[in-house]
Amino acid sequence: MSATIQSIEAILVDIPTIRPHKLAMTTMGVQTMVIVRVKDSDGLEGLGEATTIGGLAYGPESPESVKLTIDTYFRPQLIGQPVDAINTLRVRLNRATRGNNLAKSAIETALLDLQGKRLNCPVSDLFGGAVHQHIPVLWTLASGDTARDIEEALGLIETRRHCDFKLKIGSRALMDDVRHVAAIKDAVGESASVRVDVNQAWDESTAARGMAELQAAGIDLVEQPTPMKDHAALVRLSQKFHLPILADEAVADASDMYNLAAAGFSGAVALKIAKAGGPAQALKQAAVAQAAGIGLYGGTLLEGTIGTVAALHAWSTLETLHWGTEMFGPLLMKDDIVDKPLSFHDNGVELPQGPGLGVTLNEDKLAEYSRKDK
Repeated sequence: MSATIQSIEAILVDIPTIRPHKLAMTTMGVQTMVIVRVKDSDGLEGLGEATTIGGLAYGPESPESVKLTIDTYFRPQLIGQPVDAINTLRVRLNRATRGNNLAKSAIETALLDLQGKRLNCPVSDLFGGAVHQHIPVLWTLASGDTARDIEEALGLIETRRHCDFKLKIGSRALMDDVRHVAAIKDAVGESASVRVDVNQAWDESTAARGMAELQAAGIDLVEQPTPMKDHAALVRLSQKFHLPILADEAVADASDMYNLAAAGFSGAVALKIAKAGGPAQALKQAAVAQAAGIGLYGGTLLEGTIGTVAALHAWSTLETLHWGTEMFGPLLMKDDIVDKPLSFHDNGVELPQGPGLGVTLNEDKLAEYSRKDK
Protein backbone atom coordinates (compact mmCIF):
# COMPACT_ATOMS: atom_id res chain seq x y z
CA MET A 1 0.00 0.00 0.00
CA SER A 2 1.32 3.43 -0.94
CA ALA A 3 2.44 5.83 1.74
CA THR A 4 0.13 8.76 2.39
CA ILE A 5 0.64 12.43 3.21
CA GLN A 6 0.57 12.86 6.97
CA SER A 7 1.41 16.53 7.50
CA ILE A 8 2.04 19.74 5.56
CA GLU A 9 3.76 22.73 7.15
CA ALA A 10 4.33 26.16 5.58
CA ILE A 11 6.90 28.38 7.34
CA LEU A 12 7.65 32.05 6.63
CA VAL A 13 11.41 32.66 6.63
CA ASP A 14 12.98 36.15 6.41
CA ILE A 15 16.64 36.49 5.41
CA PRO A 16 18.34 39.89 4.82
CA THR A 17 19.95 40.48 1.41
CA ILE A 18 23.65 41.30 1.03
CA ARG A 19 22.72 44.70 -0.43
CA PRO A 20 19.57 46.59 -1.44
CA HIS A 21 18.21 44.97 -4.62
CA LYS A 22 16.63 47.68 -6.76
CA LEU A 23 13.89 46.82 -9.27
CA ALA A 24 11.59 49.01 -11.34
CA MET A 25 8.72 48.58 -8.85
CA THR A 26 10.43 48.25 -5.47
CA THR A 27 13.73 47.87 -3.60
CA MET A 28 14.33 44.74 -1.54
CA GLY A 29 16.37 44.51 1.66
CA VAL A 30 14.95 41.22 2.94
CA GLN A 31 13.87 38.12 1.05
CA THR A 32 10.92 36.18 2.45
CA MET A 33 10.58 32.51 1.59
CA VAL A 34 7.76 30.10 2.33
CA ILE A 35 9.39 26.78 3.19
CA VAL A 36 7.06 23.80 2.81
CA ARG A 37 7.60 20.50 4.65
CA VAL A 38 5.51 17.50 3.55
CA LYS A 39 5.83 14.34 5.66
CA ASP A 40 4.52 10.90 4.69
CA SER A 41 3.31 7.92 6.68
CA ASP A 42 6.76 6.28 6.41
CA GLY A 43 8.40 9.22 8.17
CA LEU A 44 10.11 10.70 5.09
CA GLU A 45 9.98 14.41 4.37
CA GLY A 46 9.88 16.44 1.14
CA LEU A 47 10.90 20.11 0.96
CA GLY A 48 9.49 22.87 -1.21
CA GLU A 49 9.76 26.64 -1.44
CA ALA A 50 7.64 29.52 -2.68
CA THR A 51 9.26 32.93 -2.99
CA THR A 52 8.33 36.14 -4.74
CA ILE A 53 10.11 39.41 -5.45
CA GLY A 54 9.05 42.33 -3.31
CA GLY A 55 5.75 40.84 -2.16
CA LEU A 56 2.63 42.24 -3.81
CA ALA A 57 4.64 44.93 -5.61
CA TYR A 58 5.61 42.23 -8.12
CA GLY A 59 2.61 39.93 -8.51
CA PRO A 60 -0.71 38.72 -7.10
CA GLU A 61 0.78 36.32 -4.53
CA SER A 62 2.68 37.34 -1.41
CA PRO A 63 4.56 35.04 0.98
CA GLU A 64 1.80 35.58 3.53
CA SER A 65 -0.93 34.66 1.02
CA VAL A 66 1.00 31.56 -0.08
CA LYS A 67 1.17 30.32 3.52
CA LEU A 68 -2.53 31.05 4.01
CA THR A 69 -3.45 29.21 0.80
CA ILE A 70 -1.43 26.13 1.74
CA ASP A 71 -2.64 26.06 5.35
CA THR A 72 -6.31 26.76 4.65
CA TYR A 73 -7.04 25.36 1.18
CA PHE A 74 -4.33 22.89 0.11
CA ARG A 75 -3.80 20.97 3.35
CA PRO A 76 -7.38 19.57 3.56
CA GLN A 77 -7.14 18.51 -0.10
CA LEU A 78 -3.85 16.64 0.39
CA ILE A 79 -3.75 15.09 3.85
CA GLY A 80 -4.30 11.32 3.66
CA GLN A 81 -3.72 11.17 -0.10
CA PRO A 82 -1.16 8.81 -1.75
CA VAL A 83 2.17 10.60 -1.72
CA ASP A 84 3.33 9.29 -5.11
CA ALA A 85 0.19 10.35 -7.03
CA ILE A 86 1.68 13.71 -8.01
CA ASN A 87 -0.34 14.15 -11.21
CA THR A 88 -3.59 13.24 -9.47
CA LEU A 89 -2.85 15.65 -6.63
CA ARG A 90 -2.05 18.43 -9.12
CA VAL A 91 -5.41 17.89 -10.84
CA ARG A 92 -7.12 17.85 -7.45
CA LEU A 93 -5.59 21.19 -6.46
CA ASN A 94 -6.29 22.79 -9.85
CA ARG A 95 -9.95 21.83 -9.65
CA ALA A 96 -10.30 23.21 -6.14
CA THR A 97 -8.12 26.33 -6.44
CA ARG A 98 -7.65 28.78 -9.31
CA GLY A 99 -4.24 30.35 -9.90
CA ASN A 100 -1.93 30.45 -6.87
CA ASN A 101 0.91 28.97 -8.91
CA LEU A 102 3.60 29.92 -6.40
CA ALA A 103 1.87 27.90 -3.71
CA LYS A 104 1.30 25.02 -6.14
CA SER A 105 4.97 25.10 -7.16
CA ALA A 106 6.06 24.71 -3.53
CA ILE A 107 3.77 21.70 -3.11
CA GLU A 108 4.86 20.07 -6.38
CA THR A 109 8.52 20.59 -5.43
CA ALA A 110 8.01 19.01 -2.01
CA LEU A 111 6.21 16.01 -3.54
CA LEU A 112 8.99 15.55 -6.12
CA ASP A 113 11.65 15.79 -3.39
CA LEU A 114 9.74 13.19 -1.40
CA GLN A 115 9.35 10.89 -4.40
CA GLY A 116 13.05 11.16 -5.19
CA LYS A 117 13.89 10.20 -1.60
CA ARG A 118 11.48 7.27 -1.71
CA LEU A 119 13.03 6.01 -4.97
CA ASN A 120 16.60 6.95 -3.90
CA CYS A 121 17.18 9.07 -7.02
CA PRO A 122 17.61 12.80 -7.73
CA VAL A 123 14.62 14.85 -8.87
CA SER A 124 16.25 15.27 -12.30
CA ASP A 125 15.93 11.49 -12.80
CA LEU A 126 12.16 11.84 -12.41
CA PHE A 127 12.31 13.99 -15.59
CA GLY A 128 14.47 11.54 -17.54
CA GLY A 129 17.87 12.46 -16.14
CA ALA A 130 20.26 15.41 -16.14
CA VAL A 131 21.99 16.38 -19.37
CA HIS A 132 24.19 18.88 -17.51
CA GLN A 133 25.81 18.70 -14.06
CA HIS A 134 27.19 22.27 -14.20
CA ILE A 135 24.77 25.01 -15.21
CA PRO A 136 25.73 28.59 -16.21
CA VAL A 137 24.52 31.37 -13.89
CA LEU A 138 24.53 35.12 -14.48
CA TRP A 139 24.51 37.85 -11.83
CA THR A 140 22.18 40.82 -11.53
CA LEU A 141 23.79 44.20 -10.97
CA ALA A 142 21.05 46.10 -9.15
CA SER A 143 22.62 48.69 -6.86
CA GLY A 144 21.60 51.45 -9.28
CA ASP A 145 25.04 53.07 -8.91
CA THR A 146 27.12 52.87 -12.12
CA ALA A 147 30.59 52.91 -10.52
CA ARG A 148 29.57 50.37 -7.89
CA ASP A 149 28.02 48.07 -10.49
CA ILE A 150 31.17 48.23 -12.64
CA GLU A 151 33.40 47.41 -9.67
CA GLU A 152 31.12 44.50 -8.73
CA ALA A 153 31.07 43.13 -12.30
CA LEU A 154 34.84 43.31 -12.79
CA GLY A 155 35.44 41.54 -9.48
CA LEU A 156 33.09 38.70 -10.40
CA ILE A 157 34.67 38.31 -13.84
CA GLU A 158 38.14 38.14 -12.28
CA THR A 159 37.13 35.41 -9.81
CA ARG A 160 35.26 33.49 -12.55
CA ARG A 161 32.08 33.39 -10.53
CA HIS A 162 30.00 35.12 -13.24
CA CYS A 163 30.65 36.36 -16.77
CA ASP A 164 27.09 37.34 -17.76
CA PHE A 165 25.24 40.23 -16.14
CA LYS A 166 21.70 41.53 -16.01
CA LEU A 167 20.91 45.13 -15.13
CA LYS A 168 17.62 46.19 -13.55
CA ILE A 169 16.40 49.38 -15.26
CA GLY A 170 13.12 51.20 -15.84
CA SER A 171 12.73 53.26 -12.67
CA ARG A 172 14.69 56.25 -14.02
CA ALA A 173 14.44 58.46 -17.11
CA LEU A 174 15.12 56.47 -20.27
CA MET A 175 18.41 58.06 -21.27
CA ASP A 176 19.71 57.96 -17.68
CA ASP A 177 19.16 54.20 -17.79
CA VAL A 178 20.76 53.93 -21.22
CA ARG A 179 23.87 55.83 -20.11
CA HIS A 180 24.12 53.65 -16.98
CA VAL A 181 23.92 50.45 -19.02
CA ALA A 182 26.22 51.64 -21.80
CA ALA A 183 28.92 52.63 -19.27
CA ILE A 184 28.85 49.16 -17.72
CA LYS A 185 28.98 47.44 -21.10
CA ASP A 186 31.90 49.66 -22.09
CA ALA A 187 33.73 48.75 -18.86
CA VAL A 188 33.36 44.97 -19.20
CA GLY A 189 33.77 44.94 -22.99
CA GLU A 190 33.61 41.64 -24.81
CA SER A 191 34.58 39.70 -21.68
CA ALA A 192 30.96 39.60 -20.53
CA SER A 193 27.42 39.52 -21.83
CA VAL A 194 25.24 42.38 -20.60
CA ARG A 195 21.44 42.16 -20.60
CA VAL A 196 18.75 44.43 -19.14
CA ASP A 197 15.49 43.77 -17.32
CA VAL A 198 12.93 46.56 -17.61
CA ASN A 199 10.30 44.79 -15.45
CA GLN A 200 7.40 46.09 -17.62
CA ALA A 201 8.27 49.76 -16.97
CA TRP A 202 8.05 51.11 -20.56
CA ASP A 203 5.18 51.72 -22.94
CA GLU A 204 5.69 50.57 -26.52
CA SER A 205 7.00 53.87 -27.91
CA THR A 206 9.48 54.26 -25.04
CA ALA A 207 10.54 50.64 -25.51
CA ALA A 208 11.15 51.22 -29.23
CA ARG A 209 13.44 54.16 -28.49
CA GLY A 210 15.12 52.35 -25.60
CA MET A 211 15.77 49.20 -27.62
CA ALA A 212 17.32 51.23 -30.44
CA GLU A 213 19.70 52.87 -27.95
CA LEU A 214 20.49 49.57 -26.19
CA GLN A 215 21.06 47.79 -29.49
CA ALA A 216 23.61 50.47 -30.43
CA ALA A 217 25.31 50.08 -27.02
CA GLY A 218 25.95 46.36 -27.61
CA ILE A 219 23.40 44.97 -25.15
CA ASP A 220 22.53 41.31 -25.83
CA LEU A 221 18.98 40.92 -24.51
CA VAL A 222 16.07 43.05 -23.24
CA GLU A 223 13.75 41.44 -20.70
CA GLN A 224 10.03 42.31 -20.56
CA PRO A 225 10.21 45.96 -21.69
CA THR A 226 6.42 46.44 -21.83
CA PRO A 227 3.43 45.50 -19.61
CA MET A 228 2.79 41.78 -19.20
CA LYS A 229 -0.65 41.75 -20.80
CA ASP A 230 0.39 43.69 -23.91
CA HIS A 231 1.42 40.66 -25.98
CA ALA A 232 0.95 42.61 -29.22
CA ALA A 233 3.63 45.12 -28.23
CA LEU A 234 6.13 42.36 -27.46
CA VAL A 235 5.43 40.77 -30.83
CA ARG A 236 5.86 44.05 -32.74
CA LEU A 237 9.07 44.94 -30.89
CA SER A 238 10.51 41.45 -31.42
CA GLN A 239 9.92 41.80 -35.16
CA LYS A 240 11.32 45.36 -35.34
CA PHE A 241 14.74 44.80 -33.74
CA HIS A 242 17.47 42.20 -34.06
CA LEU A 243 18.12 42.77 -30.33
CA PRO A 244 16.23 39.81 -28.80
CA ILE A 245 13.46 40.23 -26.26
CA LEU A 246 13.15 37.93 -23.25
CA ALA A 247 9.49 37.41 -22.33
CA ASP A 248 9.08 37.03 -18.58
CA GLU A 249 5.95 38.28 -16.81
CA ALA A 250 4.00 37.91 -20.08
CA VAL A 251 4.46 34.13 -20.01
CA ALA A 252 3.55 32.05 -16.96
CA ASP A 253 2.87 28.60 -18.38
CA ALA A 254 2.72 26.45 -21.52
CA SER A 255 -0.58 27.99 -22.63
CA ASP A 256 0.82 31.54 -22.44
CA MET A 257 3.89 30.37 -24.33
CA TYR A 258 1.78 28.90 -27.13
CA ASN A 259 -0.34 32.06 -27.46
CA LEU A 260 2.68 34.38 -27.63
CA ALA A 261 4.50 32.17 -30.14
CA ALA A 262 1.37 31.80 -32.29
CA ALA A 263 1.05 35.61 -32.37
CA GLY A 264 4.49 35.83 -34.02
CA PHE A 265 6.84 36.47 -31.12
CA SER A 266 10.48 35.56 -31.62
CA GLY A 267 13.18 35.80 -29.00
CA ALA A 268 13.47 34.00 -25.70
CA VAL A 269 11.44 33.07 -22.63
CA ALA A 270 12.27 33.13 -18.94
CA LEU A 271 11.18 29.80 -17.49
CA LYS A 272 10.26 30.00 -13.80
CA ILE A 273 8.97 27.07 -11.80
CA ALA A 274 6.99 29.42 -9.54
CA LYS A 275 5.15 31.10 -12.42
CA ALA A 276 4.35 27.78 -14.08
CA GLY A 277 3.14 26.00 -10.93
CA GLY A 278 6.12 23.70 -10.42
CA PRO A 279 9.20 22.18 -12.08
CA ALA A 280 7.20 19.71 -14.18
CA GLN A 281 4.92 22.49 -15.41
CA ALA A 282 7.90 24.69 -16.34
CA LEU A 283 9.29 21.87 -18.47
CA LYS A 284 5.97 21.70 -20.37
CA GLN A 285 6.40 25.38 -21.13
CA ALA A 286 9.97 24.73 -22.28
CA ALA A 287 8.72 22.07 -24.72
CA VAL A 288 6.32 24.55 -26.35
CA ALA A 289 9.07 27.17 -26.62
CA GLN A 290 11.47 24.66 -28.17
CA ALA A 291 8.86 23.65 -30.74
CA ALA A 292 8.37 27.33 -31.66
CA GLY A 293 12.10 28.05 -31.96
CA ILE A 294 12.09 30.37 -28.93
CA GLY A 295 15.26 30.42 -26.81
CA LEU A 296 15.28 29.17 -23.22
CA TYR A 297 16.47 30.96 -20.10
CA GLY A 298 16.31 29.59 -16.55
CA GLY A 299 14.66 32.34 -14.54
CA THR A 300 14.32 32.96 -10.80
CA LEU A 301 12.07 34.76 -8.35
CA LEU A 302 15.17 35.06 -6.17
CA GLU A 303 14.43 31.81 -4.40
CA GLY A 304 16.66 30.49 -1.67
CA THR A 305 18.56 27.23 -2.01
CA ILE A 306 15.55 24.88 -1.94
CA GLY A 307 13.63 26.67 -4.70
CA THR A 308 16.80 27.27 -6.68
CA VAL A 309 17.78 23.60 -6.57
CA ALA A 310 14.28 22.55 -7.65
CA ALA A 311 14.65 24.74 -10.74
CA LEU A 312 18.19 23.51 -11.40
CA HIS A 313 16.99 19.90 -11.48
CA ALA A 314 14.47 20.89 -14.16
CA TRP A 315 16.92 23.03 -16.18
CA SER A 316 19.56 20.28 -16.04
CA THR A 317 17.35 18.07 -18.22
CA LEU A 318 17.18 20.62 -21.06
CA GLU A 319 19.67 20.09 -23.88
CA THR A 320 20.15 23.80 -24.59
CA LEU A 321 19.68 26.79 -22.32
CA HIS A 322 20.31 29.40 -25.01
CA TRP A 323 20.69 32.27 -22.53
CA GLY A 324 21.86 30.35 -19.46
CA THR A 325 20.19 30.91 -16.09
CA GLU A 326 19.94 33.44 -13.28
CA MET A 327 19.80 30.96 -10.40
CA PHE A 328 21.82 33.19 -8.07
CA GLY A 329 19.14 33.76 -5.42
CA PRO A 330 21.05 32.11 -2.56
CA LEU A 331 24.06 34.35 -3.25
CA LEU A 332 21.91 37.45 -2.71
CA MET A 333 21.07 36.39 0.86
CA LYS A 334 23.30 36.94 3.87
CA ASP A 335 22.73 33.42 5.23
CA ASP A 336 21.23 30.05 4.31
CA ILE A 337 18.94 27.52 5.94
CA VAL A 338 20.47 24.38 4.41
CA ASP A 339 23.39 22.33 5.73
CA LYS A 340 25.41 22.50 2.52
CA PRO A 341 25.12 25.62 0.34
CA LEU A 342 25.29 25.36 -3.45
CA SER A 343 28.72 25.35 -5.12
CA PHE A 344 29.03 28.35 -7.46
CA HIS A 345 32.22 28.38 -9.58
CA ASP A 346 33.43 28.72 -13.17
CA ASN A 347 30.55 31.06 -14.06
CA GLY A 348 27.95 28.52 -12.98
CA VAL A 349 26.68 26.17 -10.30
CA GLU A 350 26.94 22.46 -9.60
CA LEU A 351 23.77 20.36 -9.60
CA PRO A 352 23.49 18.82 -6.10
CA GLN A 353 23.83 15.05 -5.87
CA GLY A 354 21.82 12.67 -3.73
CA PRO A 355 18.19 11.58 -3.51
CA GLY A 356 15.43 14.11 -4.08
CA LEU A 357 16.62 17.70 -4.28
CA GLY A 358 19.91 16.73 -2.63
CA VAL A 359 19.64 19.35 0.14
CA THR A 360 18.87 19.11 3.86
CA LEU A 361 17.54 21.78 6.20
CA ASN A 362 19.69 23.26 8.94
CA GLU A 363 17.15 23.25 11.75
CA ASP A 364 19.00 25.85 13.82
CA LYS A 365 19.16 28.33 10.92
CA LEU A 366 15.53 27.63 10.05
CA ALA A 367 14.51 28.43 13.62
CA GLU A 368 16.67 31.58 13.65
CA TYR A 369 15.09 33.11 10.55
CA SER A 370 11.53 31.77 10.85
CA ARG A 371 9.03 34.56 11.37
CA LYS A 372 7.75 34.62 14.92
CA ASP A 373 4.06 35.12 15.53
CA LYS A 374 3.44 38.68 16.60
